Amino acid sequence: MTAGLLNAADRPWRSGAGCVIVRVRITPKSFKDTIDGIETTAEGPALKARVRAVPSDGEANAALLTLLAQWLGVSKSSVRLAQGGKSRVKSVEITGNTEELEVRLATRLASLS
Repeated sequence: MTAGLLNAADRPWRSGAGCVIVRVRITPKSFKDTIDGIETTAEGPALKARVRAVPSDGEANAALLTLLAQWLGVSKSSVRLAQGGKSRVKSVEITGNTEELEVRLATRLASLS
């Protein structure tokens, strides 16, 4: 499977300079940490993520970054919050080989179906 199998308009990510920027809609205080697929938001398609952490003192944001790193099999140091620190819809920057990251995203999403 390649990243090209998802239409660009349907992807919750875009390529940046040496990174992929992923739009994520987070639900804190969930019963488990998980990525559930793609959800439509006012900003466009976003990964639907749930974390157990509460949204205070950045706990939910930190849990989200850890979850994404584990889900994609990348180091936690390559994942950082780019925008939306206090919003449910966030932009997360994942540094690395953009082509490889896009394939990983598409593959992981396809495995959820």
